Amino acid sequence: MSTYVERAGLKIDSQLADFVENEALTGLDVASDTLWSGVAELVAAYMPGNRELLDIRDKMQQQIDDWHRANGPVAKDPDAYQAFLREIRYLEDEPSDFEIETENLDPEIASICGPQLVVPVSNARYALNAANARWGSLYDALYGTDVIPTEGELAPGKAYNPARGDAVFARAAEFLDEAFPLLGVKHGAVTRYGVDTGGAEARLMIESQDGRAKLAYPDAFVGYAIAGDKTTIVLRHNGLHAELVVDAASDIGKSHPAHLADVVLESALTTIQDCEDSVAAVDAEEKVGVYRNWLGLMKGDLAESFEKGGKTITRRLNPDRTYTAPDGSELTLKGRALLLVRNVGHLMTTDAILDAEGQPIGEGLMDAVVTSLCAMHDLKLQGNSRTGSIYIVKPKMHGPTEVLFACNVFGEVEKILGLAHNTIKIGIMDEERRTSANLKACIHAARERVFFINTGFLDRTGDEIHTSMEAGPVLLKDQIKAERWIGSYEDRNVVIGLGCGFSGKAQIGKGMWAKPDAMADMMAQKTGHPNSGANCAWVPSPTAATLHAIHYHQIDVFAAQKRRHNEAVAPLEELFSMPVLDTSTLSREQIGRELENNAQGILGYVVRWVDQGVGCSKVPDINNVGLMEDRATCRISSQAIANWLWHGVVTQDEVVATFTRMAAVVDKQNAGDPLYRPMAVDPESSIAFKAALALALEGTSQPSGYTEPLLHASRLQLKAS
Repeated sequence: MSTYVERAGLKIDSQLADFVENEALTGLDVASDTLWSGVAELVAAYMPGNRELLDIRDKMQQQIDDWHRANGPVAKDPDAYQAFLREIRYLEDEPSDFEIETENLDPEIASICGPQLVVPVSNARYALNAANARWGSLYDALYGTDVIPTEGELAPGKAYNPARGDAVFARAAEFLDEAFPLLGVKHGAVTRYGVDTGGAEARLMIESQDGRAKLAYPDAFVGYAIAGDKTTIVLRHNGLHAELVVDAASDIGKSHPAHLADVVLESALTTIQDCEDSVAAVDAEEKVGVYRNWLGLMKGDLAESFEKGGKTITRRLNPDRTYTAPDGSELTLKGRALLLVRNVGHLMTTDAILDAEGQPIGEGLMDAVVTSLCAMHDLKLQGNSRTGSIYIVKPKMHGPTEVLFACNVFGEVEKILGLAHNTIKIGIMDEERRTSANLKACIHAARERVFFINTGFLDRTGDEIHTSMEAGPVLLKDQIKAERWIGSYEDRNVVIGLGCGFSGKAQIGKGMWAKPDAMADMMAQKTGHPNSGANCAWVPSPTAATLHAIHYHQIDVFAAQKRRHNEAVAPLEELFSMPVLDTSTLSREQIGRELENNAQGILGYVVRWVDQGVGCSKVPDINNVGLMEDRATCRISSQAIANWLWHGVVTQDEVVATFTRMAAVVDKQNAGDPLYRPMAVDPESSIAFKAALALALEGTSQPSGYTEPLLHASRLQLKAS
């Protein structure tokens, strides 16, 4: 049971009060009484509006359900459907053309394009890894993944494989030829890289088998560092930096013809430290853990020790990197990613704070206050944002009124904390259909604060299924990926963003590559994101960030944006074009396989979420392929089953039987985890199993198809037991 202390008429969980008053407020010019009085006023003023927004969601969903029951799928009368959506104000009037007015954005947001990581801030080790992923070894990324074939003579093996090493050298040389070409020679033929510091300005010295060589674009050489026999050469292309590490004494350098011991790439420019989809935080204790790690990142003192190879390793935030520019001046480059924080959405409440009537407050209100309070430490230190901005990513907003509500909350938080107006910036996750359909109006509502818009296939599809639940049975998940409404959604996001002046000012982002072990496929496919005009795209690991960074050297994103700037916005009828499934085209075997695939994915994710409090992890799918799973993946799978159950494609008995069979599969996949609690032996006693099954059986009644209410209730039940 929680213990509470009273502050300004509120009841604050003592763990949260202690953290705020004795950790987060320490060193800041914000008085405790001022803070809690401000929170009380914020709750009193904004909780009624928060509840009203959720009521509007429910009312609109009921109206859409009624329309489909009366009229069938959208395809039968798309014009009537749009007219109906305008009548109920699901579709709102589009504003006249405008450009965003956000100020004081860091270069990583406005003018440099590159990979973006998302990491659960609840895990300090992962949070530090992601923050430090600003730089990554290309050699390691190539050697350790399937970008270099892993069979035959190139197989990694237990010891270093020189043949694989040579293949890494060759692939790295190809990258250098693309990003930093030489005149008349390839990097693979270079025998020496060095720096001549004897003149008025330092010069890059390159020798090849055929004599001296020069960079085709000499301005790419921007700095160097010399420490004994080790020389680091800094090159820049498309705003991104790369280090050539020359070290004849190192084991790797000895085996390279030019003693090139490594190529280190500027990789994850930005990292979202996540308090939402990838985190399982259901009470004050867990929320304080989330906030404490974010505070450590903002103060720059977060550290985590762990055992590896029989040794204790302590991980901390990397410092900036310092070099000498060719003219002799100092060149300093940031050593870690620009950190953004993702708050929760408007839906969930938390009993970490109870209002004057003893009711839980909106968790999003608490997140806005506490994460901003923690970030104030960085405003003093400027270790993260050099422009004095706080970057909050706000997910799961439905339409412009909800975006405006979030912006107004941020404005009130600024007043409570004594921050300048518009210090807090907002990233809009374009992952709910009402936001996609009204994206220009959403951006207009946040035009003074917006720093980012981002698409996400999984949550967006989960909302599409739930919104159109009464239209008919949904397609298979793999079929949905090929539908034109998905293409329309992705294209509209970019084109509308460009039309609102995002180019050179703010980020247009793309979603996650979900297969962390399939890097060769990622390299082949993810070029589409920067080529579409997206400034950034999500990747599942620091290694993936280093590899994806290659794409931003290959593709000039700003040129791609310029190419698309006057492109017509895809019409709404395309956005609303998802067809219903003709079940006669599927065999019972196909239906069974799809049901098994979805059930196994849900179980594999939920059992870790409920039993271990793990909000995001690599979960084996039904074919034992590791996939990054979070609440978004769970949402789409559970809504897909709920839809088929609702329309009689499958029966409840079939769903229960399938979940029971798949529980045994998931148990086997997790047999090596000492913390794992098997489900299949006694499913009725497994809280995790019952939670996973409920997501499917009760999916139609869950608000917008979200998984949070059931997951939170189940984890709280487990913790209480």
